[in-house]
Amino acid sequence: MNWPPHGSNPKYLYEAIDIPMPEEIIDFSANINPLGPPSELKEQWMDMFHRIIDYPDPHATSLRRSIAEIEQVDPQSILIGNGGAEVISLVSRLLAGKNVLIVQPAFSEYEKSCRVNECNISYHQLEEPFWTLDIGKLLHKIKKADALFLCHPNNPTGVQYRFEMVLALIKACKEAQCQVILDEAFYDMLDDYRTFIPYVEEFENLTIIRSMTKMYAVPGLRLGYMVAPPEIIRRAERFQTHWGINSLALAAGEVCIQNTDFLQETRRYISEERQKLFAFFSKEGYQFSPSEVNFYLFRDPDCEDQLPLFRHFLEQGIVPRHTFNFSGLDGNWLRFAIKSSGENNELVKVLKKWKQPHT
Repeated sequence: MNWPPHGSNPKYLYEAIDIPMPEEIIDFSANINPLGPPSELKEQWMDMFHRIIDYPDPHATSLRRSIAEIEQVDPQSILIGNGGAEVISLVSRLLAGKNVLIVQPAFSEYEKSCRVNECNISYHQLEEPFWTLDIGKLLHKIKKADALFLCHPNNPTGVQYRFEMVLALIKACKEAQCQVILDEAFYDMLDDYRTFIPYVEEFENLTIIRSMTKMYAVPGLRLGYMVAPPEIIRRAERFQTHWGINSLALAAGEVCIQNTDFLQETRRYISEERQKLFAFFSKEGYQFSPSEVNFYLFRDPDCEDQLPLFRHFLEQGIVPRHTFNFSGLDGNWLRFAIKSSGENNELVKVLKKWKQPHT
């Protein structure tokens, strides 16, 4: 079956599985902030509208400086991209033809972009149901790799690794002359996350990827950035399309990153909703990943094949993210985003309906 490669755009999923799409659906496949964009962005939107008549700043200078000030890094260590996907594409272009190691399960775009650039790809598979990171098992693999992709916190499991362990891995990679591409797309969904951006100056082998579309719920605008040593930034910029980030996205980025209250409100909301859902799952005997962010893996252990459950969700207008293109998951889990309280309650209702024929 030709499964859609990403979440969102549910019509393609319904077409692939050959199920009529209900008139009303709730899309749990896209892990976007359930609170929507910050209110300040909505309030200032019309004031920003006039920017569409001007070409955008090709160097994204203002947003670059704003992020640099917040993260306490040199602006020359930052590259603004048209979403995290473009940043991944640029990083992969720099790795063309090299040996790349991907910690799996992981965002499928790493492998896709690396294959386009004819990289030699190998994998390190994390083991369910806890998906813990054991660098002891990674050490001999990084000696044969030119670069390592690590998603932290992990997508699709939502698991956060111990800071000391990730730092030790970065150090080991430096000794092995292996680049580390650390994807922090969901770092801001965590209350206690310690970013590795302060270590970019110390470790010339470290590149960090960030997405702004998840927390600020602006995937339609496309905005992300990378933080790396200036030499890596300069090399990546050569492959970037001129005027690749539109003016509204740049303006929206500056509004969003100043709103720390919005971050705290989001984390609190997601934590409360996640705890309620996980309590229900535990009570009903469902399995789920020990996520700390706004999405999680889910399965019914009473079913060897999760496809009937997947079809049940779709028929009821609940759209999960399939995992057929996540290495090691192979459709045995479903990924759900944390949505609004009302939408999460609808998920619970559908799960209760699923259990009825099995009791």
